Amino acid sequence: MTTHRGIAAHQEQAGGVRVLPMAGHIGAEITGADLAGPLDDAVVALIRRALLRWKVVFFRGQRLDHAGQVAFARRFGRPVVPGRRGSASPADFPEVETTADRMELGGRFGMEHEEWLQRRRHTLLRGWHCDHGARVDPPAATVLRAEAVPPYGGDTTWANLAAAYAGLSAPVRAFVDGLRAEHRLGVGYQPRAGDDAYLRHLLDHQVASVHPLVRVHPETGERILFVNGYYLEQITGVSRPESAALLQMLLEQAVRPEYTVRFRWEPGSVAFWDNRATIHLAPADQAHLSAPRIMHRVMLAGEVPVGVDGRPSEPVTGTEAGRW
Repeated sequence: MTTHRGIAAHQEQAGGVRVLPMAGHIGAEITGADLAGPLDDAVVALIRRALLRWKVVFFRGQRLDHAGQVAFARRFGRPVVPGRRGSASPADFPEVETTADRMELGGRFGMEHEEWLQRRRHTLLRGWHCDHGARVDPPAATVLRAEAVPPYGGDTTWANLAAAYAGLSAPVRAFVDGLRAEHRLGVGYQPRAGDDAYLRHLLDHQVASVHPLVRVHPETGERILFVNGYYLEQITGVSRPESAALLQMLLEQAVRPEYTVRFRWEPGSVAFWDNRATIHLAPADQAHLSAPRIMHRVMLAGEVPVGVDGRPSEPVTGTEAGRW
């Protein structure tokens, strides 16, 4: 039987700011912090510890604007400046990417957004991803702020890849420790018949890297099952049938419900996640709703992943460490 004392031992606090775990392996809500105001070093340290422990932390009722979001992100690392951003992104804040309903590909490349989703995420596992996983140096972390959300629907789910790795049996862990895999932009997209403008766009803007299948977290030393369905299709050095079977098994392991947490967004909500140790699933249940969903993202520069054997990731095409 779990005692109240045992539960309290998992709840940290500093200066009125509290960390409240949400699920057994991942996710914590942080209360009492005003992210738009000055944060003292003790609170920043508390948030960093919570992020490393729980992989994604959530704040509600925040009054951040673009400048405040960038300033908050800078307390934890260096915000990157993406080379290409959507048309909804603010011109005066190059670190901020804005996504709004139906603006990702709606009306572009001859496809509406629903058709793009159908061709891109044709299986459940395909939708799970880390941010910019095809880069040789994926972002270390992401800060996502909700400006407008539907009154229901639109939840995001995260999975803890350290817990997923630890949950594998010892012989499987030993086996996958030595494997590497190619992560490539456009994996899983189903081409249209005839001329396909989006496929030509993908081929003209290819990004691909070879990453270790198990990376070592640079801050915690944890081993991370570095898999996702969005960028990853082929384990190197094995046949395609073997690769497909292994990836299916590993992806199913990564997103087992016990390793996940689901978050209900509200205007003013902020999610801050460790992009090195998680994958997430964007919602696909609000496209038919008339209410808008507008989100703002800032990403922090990350390291080149390193495997259990000490070998770093290698670029294949379209990516260079530190260059966005």
